[in-house]
Amino acid sequence: MTGAVTGPVLVVGCGLIGTSVALALRELDVAVHLRDRESTVVEMAVAVGAGTAEPVEAPQLVIVAVPPSATPDTAAMLLAEFPDAVVTDVASVKQPVVSVAAAGDGSARFVGGHPMAGTERSGPVAGSARLFEGRPWAVVPTPDSTPEAIALVEEVAASLQAVPLRMAADAHDEAVALVSHVPHLVSVLTAGLLASAPRDHLELAGPGLRDVTRIAGSGTGMWLDILDSNARPVRELLVSLRGDLDRVLDALDSGGETLAGRMSDVLDAGRAGTRRIPGKHGATRIESAAVLVPVEDRPGELSRLMADVGASGVNLEDLSIDHEYGRPVGLAAIEVAVDRADHLVASLIERGWPAYR
Repeated sequence: MTGAVTGPVLVVGCGLIGTSVALALRELDVAVHLRDRESTVVEMAVAVGAGTAEPVEAPQLVIVAVPPSATPDTAAMLLAEFPDAVVTDVASVKQPVVSVAAAGDGSARFVGGHPMAGTERSGPVAGSARLFEGRPWAVVPTPDSTPEAIALVEEVAASLQAVPLRMAADAHDEAVALVSHVPHLVSVLTAGLLASAPRDHLELAGPGLRDVTRIAGSGTGMWLDILDSNARPVRELLVSLRGDLDRVLDALDSGGETLAGRMSDVLDAGRAGTRRIPGKHGATRIESAAVLVPVEDRPGELSRLMADVGASGVNLEDLSIDHEYGRPVGLAAIEVAVDRADHLVASLIERGWPAYR
């Protein structure tokens, strides 16, 4: 075995992630075979060009893309079914599957994996070959995984334009509890407050609320499975969060200088935390500022704005658009390096845009 992905590859599980992996591999002319317990799901994945439903006898690589609770047994079964194949998975929780694989005869051929990518949509029709571009892909070997097997899984991640990061299973599960699972629960709890809120209250909603609640729309079944599989690390973080919430409640009860002191610490900690989130430059997150530009909701306007941003000589770090309530106008927030924001405002105003900071 080498690090080169020559195929054939068997993808077991044709949901969003499995189909997206298959579509990306097909674009590299790798032969991909598909398997799912639901024949109609396989048919849909085949229909979108993800591969063939024909059986495969000797795959180079098997990718397990089933729910986390089913991944350990499925991986063990496939290691036995294909004794010469490297087997990996894409489950969002790693300790259960790595532990089962490490205890079996095929532990040298198993390497866990987890692409940190997804959308609120699900199923094969939501699959995209572009899903993994620029996204971290955790590579989680067993203690016995061969260098060749690890290299193959890392090459798959890199060939799909993801960024492979080698991790231990326990470290991975603690990390995803922090950066994915608990944030999802916080989003869900916030969104849940809206279910019984008066309609006129919701009419005041702005982009901040949408940012916080965007991921709350993901499928319930999938998240029940994830949380059950990673319950301990998630619970530990929630206990810590509960302590912080209690301190906030105490501060609100106290008011005055006590509130100011305690809440300042909470708010400052939040600001410090956001600065630690890696940006597009990796571990270094540049200090940025938002330049706001109203954009008429008609064809070509956003393209014209982006062309004028480019003409200004300022590098765009990020872009978001929020539509103004009751008006056919979008508000574009253009994130740029803080020392270039004033120049961009002046440049866009010169080109006729009502830009401001």
